[in-house]
Amino acid sequence: MQLDNFWPAFFLTVFAGLSTGIGSILAIFAKKTNTKFLSVSLGFSAGIMIYVSFVEIFVKSGESLQKSVGSGISDWINVIAFFGGIGIIALIDFLVPSAENPHEMRDVDEMQAKNKTLLRMGLFTAFAIAVHNFPEGLATFLAAMKDPSLGVPIAVAIAIHNVPEGIAVAVPIYHATGSRKKAFMYSFLSGLAEPAGALIGFALINILFTDIAFGIVFAGVAGIMVYISLDELLPSAEKYGEHHLSISGLIAGMAVMAVSLLLL
Repeated sequence: MQLDNFWPAFFLTVFAGLSTGIGSILAIFAKKTNTKFLSVSLGFSAGIMIYVSFVEIFVKSGESLQKSVGSGISDWINVIAFFGGIGIIALIDFLVPSAENPHEMRDVDEMQAKNKTLLRMGLFTAFAIAVHNFPEGLATFLAAMKDPSLGVPIAVAIAIHNVPEGIAVAVPIYHATGSRKKAFMYSFLSGLAEPAGALIGFALINILFTDIAFGIVFAGVAGIMVYISLDELLPSAEKYGEHHLSISGLIAGMAVMAVSLLLL
């Protein structure tokens, strides 16, 4: 892994994380969210992440493990690490209360209802998103460190999926406080967990990275990305728009990712 790729990888992770601020701006200043566009975009993001996880990341982790332990046992380690990544992000989902969990879909209208719990909802949502963004930042950073051309589409996919998370933070805080500044600030800050995840990834690289360690972590990253796509992105796309719009976005994301991998 090229340590020279640190700054490009870190920049991509910061870009992906702070896109929650874009969601907060849309929520605060736009009169109405274009839900159909959001649905296609979320499906597109899921397509990118699913395709690159199975076709590129999972394959690369297997190749790295084969170099270290040989064929046969490497396949078992690869699969176990993949489902281990799914288990980690699923555990995070389980530990975060469903009322504040950004993976639990809610209508924007629900978040606009004025009541005493709005501010609490917004603040806990910001915290929950920050927790979820740690493994997402790790995934983006490690992919970009391995191959910057691979990190770019992953960062874009993560950025797209962070937009509705920014909305989920900004809407209740804005309607509870009437302050656009506070709504934007909390939404923006929740995205900082992704660059924090990148720094943890960099520490891992320097402390314990061998071929086998890289293979295990990379397979886990693939599992995290697949889980996010299936548990969050596709349900969100369905929630915001029509079924066929989300599936069209999904297929388009896969196609774009496939062509970019062939060209690059």
